[in-house]
Amino acid sequence: MSRKLSVVICVYNEAENIQPLIERLLNALQGIDCEIVFVDDGSTDTTLAKLKTYKNSSIKIVEFRRNYGQSAALAAGIEYANAEWIVTMDGDLQNDPDDIPRMLNLAEDKSLDLLAGIRQKRQDGFILRKIPSKIANWMIRNASGVHLHDYGCTLKVMKSDLAKSLGIYGELHRFIPILADLEGARMDETPVKHHARSFGKSKYGINRTMRVFSDLLLILYLKKFRNKPMHLFGGWGVLLSGSGGLIMAYLLFQKILGHDIWGRPIIILGTILVMAGLQLIVLGILSEMQVRTYYESQGKKIYRVRNYFE
Repeated sequence: MSRKLSVVICVYNEAENIQPLIERLLNALQGIDCEIVFVDDGSTDTTLAKLKTYKNSSIKIVEFRRNYGQSAALAAGIEYANAEWIVTMDGDLQNDPDDIPRMLNLAEDKSLDLLAGIRQKRQDGFILRKIPSKIANWMIRNASGVHLHDYGCTLKVMKSDLAKSLGIYGELHRFIPILADLEGARMDETPVKHHARSFGKSKYGINRTMRVFSDLLLILYLKKFRNKPMHLFGGWGVLLSGSGGLIMAYLLFQKILGHDIWGRPIIILGTILVMAGLQLIVLGILSEMQVRTYYESQGKKIYRVRNYFE
């Protein structure tokens, strides 16, 4: 890789922030061999035009055909980044570019794969931003077992090979530390500055916070059962079908003793449990086959080797 650092910034209708953002970045990154990769996520204002006015060899622009969302933009920026280290940050100047050199040095000194920021003295609304964020962070920490404090902070420093292996899609950008944990990454966090938005308006709202809960279910599945889906579906399948089988055996015993069992609701319950259990078992088998296809067809490994010594 030719450069030391790639800064990936996703922008959507941030025209007024482009000039001060670039000026602050270039000033903060003096002396570092770096590139700045902007991903324009289908902006409808003059964001793209303002980016194109900068004739600087260190500034790269990825233009989307339409708005695809932050996860897609982040994935594209990481794909086009060409450096040893990758920094991700927001394009609204709430993240401070001056934090980047310190974070890079800290990540190198501690031999980390990922260093995440913790926003200090957040300059956001208390009701619609801070409280939902605290609830979401608490839930993600305790459910995933990856105990970072601020999953909503975009400012992160990552090794390039880790960033390119994460597989960010859907809206999984907020779960990057958990995706990194799946890859066996060494992680830490550090306080970073946070500023109030000077221009434009926030693209975040309470509706995005609500999506965290559904995305969390997916990320927990990936963390615990990605390589062994049969342990989830098969376990519940055996439990349900076993329970249904016991009910049906009890009813059969009652029938043998001469009791009338027809019309009893427990028959319906037993049938449903048996059928649901069998369906879950079959789903587990199909998921196992899909996992094998995923790894074997692409030559992927179910493990990650950090070093090899002879």
